[in-house]
Amino acid sequence: MIIFATLSLIIWIYLITARGNFWLCNQFLESQILKEKLNITIIIPARNEAENISICLESLLNQDYQGDFKIILVNDQSEDNTAQIAENLARKKNQTHRLIILNGKPLPQGWSGKLWAMSQGVEWARQNLSTDYFLFTDADIKHSVDNLSQLLAKAEKDNLDLVSLMVKLHCQSFWEKLLIPAFIFFFQKLYPFPLINNPRSKVSGAAGGCILIREKALTRIGGIEALKQALIDDCTLASLVKKSLPPNHGIWLGLSNNTVSLRKYPTLNPIWNMVARTAFTQLNYSTLLLIGTILGMFITYLISPIAFLYSLYTLNIPLLIISLITLLLMALSYYPTVKLYQLPIFYSFCLSAIAFLYTLMTIDSAFRHWQGKGGQWKGRVYGN
Repeated sequence: MIIFATLSLIIWIYLITARGNFWLCNQFLESQILKEKLNITIIIPARNEAENISICLESLLNQDYQGDFKIILVNDQSEDNTAQIAENLARKKNQTHRLIILNGKPLPQGWSGKLWAMSQGVEWARQNLSTDYFLFTDADIKHSVDNLSQLLAKAEKDNLDLVSLMVKLHCQSFWEKLLIPAFIFFFQKLYPFPLINNPRSKVSGAAGGCILIREKALTRIGGIEALKQALIDDCTLASLVKKSLPPNHGIWLGLSNNTVSLRKYPTLNPIWNMVARTAFTQLNYSTLLLIGTILGMFITYLISPIAFLYSLYTLNIPLLIISLITLLLMALSYYPTVKLYQLPIFYSFCLSAIAFLYTLMTIDSAFRHWQGKGGQWKGRVYGN
């Protein structure tokens, strides 16, 4: 028990001191003035988004950006009135000149639905518009009024080919408060933002809800088609861009307090499905990696509370000290994320229980894949 508890302590010392300071949650857009007026094309892939599309679209139409921008909404075989709501809103705001609605074509073999919709938007823009940057955004994102101008200012000032925001997720229900901040924490641990933002590091990543990319960079990697089968499309895109960067260019991923996700998770089930949809994909569908992940999660997150309780029962003072220090380090590392979501401090001490649930979600993701039900999203099932 002492050996495993000590190993857990070593892991947490490493994570806090040598993993790019991922846990500090300190990567945010700085307020900057954009001097140039660039041509921007915003692409929204939308499938059955009647609930959120009006808020998303209105936030984009209200952008304070002074340059020219167009919005292409790709209606991806929606079964609701997503397109009609968008058209009515643009007409109401007298901005029909800014909105182009494309009716998406049937999904071809070998594509994921979102990427196929994005590809159609990019192709139309290249044939009909002059574009310096594309902004890819989900239909359930509410953008701050200065989001576009600040993304562009960041890209232009720092020579960035891709700028992405991990938008602030909805966090009101019990399950959201318990699990959503941890989702951000785990994502940052897998893809440390400071390392992504370091051009000398090979680590890459992006958040698909909000990605600004240079048109030249997208062309350089072969367009959306280069990642057409990727279920974790955002990080795949970032990886392709970073590997092909010209000298003195980079990519950047940060957090946001003002651009937010509208998608709600009132119960455990939708959060569970969100994670189970791609967790086994993240492990490259490898059973060995799954076993290693389960073991790693157990040693990293679960052994310390077990050792702490065991040490109290057996009055094992060395084990008590080791496990207590580890638990405090865990809480310390998780606190900035808890603070970001404005939650009480006691949530910082829930990481072990939360990690146990995420481990179960990962196991379920593997079972879904083996049963041919992996990658389910909006009525579609994707394979490898």
